[in-house]
Amino acid sequence: MLTRKQYELLMFIDESLKKGGVSPSFDEMKEALGLKSKSGIHRLITGLEERGFIRRLPHRARALEVMKLPENSAASGAAKPAPKASTFQPEVITGDFALAGTRPRADAEAAESVQLPLYGRIAAGTPIEALRDPSNFIDVPAAMISGGDHYALEVDGDSMIEAGILDGDTVIIRETETAENGAIVVALVDDGEVTLKRLRRRGDSIALEPANKDYETRIFSPDQVKVQGVLKALYRHY
Repeated sequence: MLTRKQYELLMFIDESLKKGGVSPSFDEMKEALGLKSKSGIHRLITGLEERGFIRRLPHRARALEVMKLPENSAASGAAKPAPKASTFQPEVITGDFALAGTRPRADAEAAESVQLPLYGRIAAGTPIEALRDPSNFIDVPAAMISGGDHYALEVDGDSMIEAGILDGDTVIIRETETAENGAIVVALVDDGEVTLKRLRRRGDSIALEPANKDYETRIFSPDQVKVQGVLKALYRHY
């Protein structure tokens, strides 16, 4: 899964390479995606690179190579139309978890387990829009839940492996808008991207730290980050 902007940028780069054999400039990318700054393009490129969709060619300016295309692109691997024609339509977790309360079981196991809404996959490697499916639930032991509303997310990525959170794990999140310094949180970045990271407050800035030396810590202003929940437990199938 990619964010809408990541998808649009990837398809724009792929089409530019196929047409002219040269990667578009940052200014061309910024104009094509309707962004105001090059920093947004840099963040999208980093995200695509971390997820294996592109790679930067060393010692060459404007040198990007498309390694793969998402499954929802053309089946033959051909480029989609320019970004404005994209039909990629992910749903975004917007911070309203009205359905996030536990749903009690109606059978004899009710005293031992509860059902939580499962809101798709969340990137633990780079911010990504998380799909929300309010009809999908997961059974978890009741002992994992204590006070407040909770929901579950599937982890996609490896940036939290040193905290014991692996790709494919299911994390149980307690809904909250506040978190202690150092807590692992679900963070909404710039009202459009959701990520699972450790939160650190550094003066007037907020750092979202990975737990993998291969990933960089990202620094944001307080108005760019909204806490949507705190990690409560982890559920893993073997």
